[in-house]
Amino acid sequence: MADRKMKKIGFHAIWMATLAMCLLGCGGEASKQTTPKKASKGIMGVSVLTMGNDFFNVIAQNIKTEAEKAGYEVILTDGDMKVDEQRRQVQDFIVKKCAAIVLCPTDKLRIGPVIQSANEAGIPVFTADLACLDPKAKVVSHIATDNLAGGKQAGEAMIEALGESGGKVVILHYTSAESCLLRVQGFREVIDAYNKGRETGKIEIVSELPGEGDKTKGFNCTQDALQKTPDLAGIFAINDPSALGARAALELASKADQVKIIGFDGQPEGKQAIKEGKIYADPIQYPDQIGKMTMQTILRYFDGETVEDKQLIPTKLYRKADGEQDPTLKKAK
Repeated sequence: MADRKMKKIGFHAIWMATLAMCLLGCGGEASKQTTPKKASKGIMGVSVLTMGNDFFNVIAQNIKTEAEKAGYEVILTDGDMKVDEQRRQVQDFIVKKCAAIVLCPTDKLRIGPVIQSANEAGIPVFTADLACLDPKAKVVSHIATDNLAGGKQAGEAMIEALGESGGKVVILHYTSAESCLLRVQGFREVIDAYNKGRETGKIEIVSELPGEGDKTKGFNCTQDALQKTPDLAGIFAINDPSALGARAALELASKADQVKIIGFDGQPEGKQAIKEGKIYADPIQYPDQIGKMTMQTILRYFDGETVEDKQLIPTKLYRKADGEQDPTLKKAK
């Protein structure tokens, strides 16, 4: 009996010890699982012009990285170059009570009413790269490339590329974007100043065509330009995709050596084309800086600082020699 009793006691002790270890183990695991995450400070709603252009991806990803470092969640959306789509996205940001909204507007004027809706909801709105020109819409701060100065650099590059002979030039435009209006304005100002008082070697801007910042449309517009102006000497494309489309059309028409292209952006594919002599030069932008500065401005605003209503980042003219020294590019073909 004693042995049986002792065995029973021993078994009971082992069982209790095992149960205690299991409870401790489960309790430790449970404590790990239930440890609360660091509370989010809020949500940032971000809608860019198009995710199909790497320039806007870089802006968006830099905003996201900086926002998450500061403890905010980020909703990234693609406006897909459609103002109605971007309006819906902003309305969703308002419903979600975002702490702030960042837009690369799909239309400089028609995006205004939905920004006004955000204003009425007390949500601050910031614009990156592309501005809203609706005077009734309140934007706290606009962070962008100095597009007017960049357009002037493009004009200087065209003068350099064409030399004393001058020639006929077309512009591949995107008139819905305020940034592109400024680029073309700067370009025209420099060309007009160059032509003033000259009897020969003038640069004649023969047309502005709706390249829309798109590679395919840039290709089609260039084909049309070559039909109307066989002796075309130069093309100013307001971004790299349209410049690359123009280059493809020139190659197809066997006029790549005849026409000089000035682009704008400095995307990797554009820089590679400059290195290979397919595009003469680009005023290059810094989308990473635009994204970082946008988020830094929002945080300063949240801290109660007075922020500038416009902050511009200078461009730098990038030529073939720069491409040849650029370690990020492939060897020229």
